[in-house]
Amino acid sequence: MSDRFRLTLAQLNPTVGDLAGNADRAHQAWLEGKEAGADLVALPEMFITGYQCQDLIVKPAFVAAAVEAINDLATRCADGPALAIGGPCPEGTKLHNSYYVLQGGKISAVTHKYYLPNYNVFDEVRVFSRDALQGPVSVNGVRIGMPICEDAWYPDVVEAMEESGAEFFLVPNGSPYYRDKFETRLNKMVARVVESGLPLIYLNMVGGQDDQVFDGGSFVLNPHGAPAVQLPVFEEVISTIDMLRTDDGWRAQDGAFTQHPTSMEQDYHAMVLSLRDYLRKTGFKKVLLGLSGGIDSAIVATIATDAIGADNVRCVMLPSEYTSQGSLDDAKAVAENLGCRYDFVPIAEGRGAITNTLAPLFEGTSPDLTEENIQSRLRGLLLMALSNKFGEMLLTTGNKSEVAVGYATIYGDMNGGYNPIKDMYKTRVFDCCRWRNNTHRDWMLGPKGEVIPVSVIDKPPSAELREDQKDSDSLPDYPVLDGILEILVDLDGSIADCVAAGFPEADAKRVQHLLYISEYKRFQSAPGTRLSKKAFWLDRRYPIANRWRDNG
Repeated sequence: MSDRFRLTLAQLNPTVGDLAGNADRAHQAWLEGKEAGADLVALPEMFITGYQCQDLIVKPAFVAAAVEAINDLATRCADGPALAIGGPCPEGTKLHNSYYVLQGGKISAVTHKYYLPNYNVFDEVRVFSRDALQGPVSVNGVRIGMPICEDAWYPDVVEAMEESGAEFFLVPNGSPYYRDKFETRLNKMVARVVESGLPLIYLNMVGGQDDQVFDGGSFVLNPHGAPAVQLPVFEEVISTIDMLRTDDGWRAQDGAFTQHPTSMEQDYHAMVLSLRDYLRKTGFKKVLLGLSGGIDSAIVATIATDAIGADNVRCVMLPSEYTSQGSLDDAKAVAENLGCRYDFVPIAEGRGAITNTLAPLFEGTSPDLTEENIQSRLRGLLLMALSNKFGEMLLTTGNKSEVAVGYATIYGDMNGGYNPIKDMYKTRVFDCCRWRNNTHRDWMLGPKGEVIPVSVIDKPPSAELREDQKDSDSLPDYPVLDGILEILVDLDGSIADCVAAGFPEADAKRVQHLLYISEYKRFQSAPGTRLSKKAFWLDRRYPIANRWRDNG
């Protein structure tokens, strides 16, 4: 029996529904593993289908096609190392989230997921069936426990595999990013290693899928939690490791160890990758956005440029009589700094036509929010016309603070196909702009340096829909607003919690009211990058019609 087991880890980026493309990527990883002399090449959870598939996975024709792709892959990978790959496994009336081992031209083993997550963005209980606890899988005489993702978050599955003779663990994952999640994963896996006394290989997926981003960051732990390997976050990597049999059992040989960046850099990388993948996976190559001279559109333009390059980003300034000279100058400076196309499209003539058309119906009424929102909706119309004409996806630019309280015009500045800053509060947007001005990485396609002028960051935020308008006219100052929202949204806290944290009760109740009455807007809003455990959409599902209020 060999005292060395070589394992190739494929931290790769699948595309949901692209069965042939995902199989080809798996085969290419297998070829690299074969070249490296691997005994086993491993891919993440549900790799053949992409993850998460949502209700696509309950379509029988799709499941059958996925199983066929796995069988075809087994034939293609007959002469060489074993291949482990995640995919669906139908058994009678049941459907499992499973991990297949392919060897010798056939499926040699299948492990089914036991713990089905049913929280945050997950509802696997609705689409998959649970199975009994299983033992390890034998590959070239070595017994490997293969708990799938959530199975390793609890001791039961790992303990059952260890008691059944597992010599080390390989944990395939489709674990999406939220800020500081890596520490949670690491702590859970260290606990499993300490409990079992066995090494553990944690293999995670990478890439964007709708709102979710899989951040990779795969790692290998030896007994007592000692780290042996740590792969980068947000990057595709194929890495080969050696497991060595010692007098004290199997141990992972020390390999590449990548230090992970700060949470701000990870948030920013997540937004860039999610936008890049959303465009690639939906077939768009170019984007456009309304560039107002404000901070939100400036950071979105920068994210877009870093994601797909300046040649593929169109920035459009759509001024009205309320647009300040400072905003005109700032918007042009952002576009020029980034190297993007800059179009100037005044809305005065169109607004005049709309005002004249509505005049007979509005006779006897006073101008109010209606007239303000006409400006925003006209801009949305013009931007969508450009999107339709040139096939460029329109990006929307509302931060989480605005999305939370509805400080955006539905069918106006909310128009768009994707919003990379949807889960980033306004106060963090300011910090993000400063960070990007001082930081550049190889994965950024935009230029180095101060791409967002200080004047954009420092000026008081304003929608500029009326004379001398400021966001603070309608909302508490952003540090107060964001502090209250973090309690009410991210922590599911109460009005009393807000007051205990030092915020005025009146402000807390006002923010709560705006949060609840804006649900219908969020229901119709574009998807955007998930950065927290309480992103709007799957993490937080509230009724649109809702009369309940917390009165403190």
